[in-house]
Amino acid sequence: MPQLAVFPKAYMHALCKDGTMKLSEWIDLASTLDVQGMEWYAGFLEMEDKRNWTQFRAMVEDKGMVIPMMCCSPDFTHPEKAFREAEIQKQKNWIDMTHALGGRYCRVLSGQRRPVLSIDEGVQLAAACIADCLPYAAVRGITLILENHYKDDFWIYPEFAQKMDVFCALVERIQHPCFGVNYDPSNAFLAGEDPLELLDRVANRVVTMHASDRFLRYGTIEDLRNEEDALGYAKRLSHGEIGKGLNDYDAIFSKLKREEFNGWISIEDGVDGMDQLHRSVNFLKIKIKQYWPEYAD
Repeated sequence: MPQLAVFPKAYMHALCKDGTMKLSEWIDLASTLDVQGMEWYAGFLEMEDKRNWTQFRAMVEDKGMVIPMMCCSPDFTHPEKAFREAEIQKQKNWIDMTHALGGRYCRVLSGQRRPVLSIDEGVQLAAACIADCLPYAAVRGITLILENHYKDDFWIYPEFAQKMDVFCALVERIQHPCFGVNYDPSNAFLAGEDPLELLDRVANRVVTMHASDRFLRYGTIEDLRNEEDALGYAKRLSHGEIGKGLNDYDAIFSKLKREEFNGWISIEDGVDGMDQLHRSVNFLKIKIKQYWPEYAD
């Protein structure tokens, strides 16, 4: 049966930039939610000191939760070999972090969609870097998860493998038991594409999922597709309460159920407060019980 984790979407600046929120505060808030886990972020300020890693694991476990997933953003498409090698070392450090926290899944990305790269070159560079990290992850019992991402907050260009065809080509290139897909339906909208079509193509490789929802502030999906190459986040799309946006969770969960998915679903929500996050958790709990009734209480 899928299990739920939460990600501090509303508190990223406070936890990663100005330090106005401590991880202990976020752990306390997350413990008020009826979830089993917390997705961690490699860029939390307090994670810079490795001595803190096991302490935070203990704090989360003391609340009856675990840290199953690590969110990080390697940039594997830089044309300079020395840069890519440094990114590989960063990824290995994040794998160590995941292991110390008791996690099983560590995100990878392709890298930035630099104009100098052809699709074939970018896929080759990203696949080679991920392949370099896989033996290191396997020894530590970690699965690397490639997300159909949009853009890291601190990148100039969007994700190289943002588009469905490129993402699927990269996924197909990497065949390893410690590699899978972290499916994010909302990010497909940011690519101007259909999240259900993407899921049809990668469902058998999905091992974890991000749950969020988006709604259009103005215009149409076709308008969004016409803006797909613009730099920066799409202004016409906004985060919203799960179950009230563009995503069809009945269709998503039906497809995942057919593939016998039983991985972690991490909730990226709560930008409008904890009450919203509570409602999103409750919505997903109801849907999980609906589509996995054999595990219902």
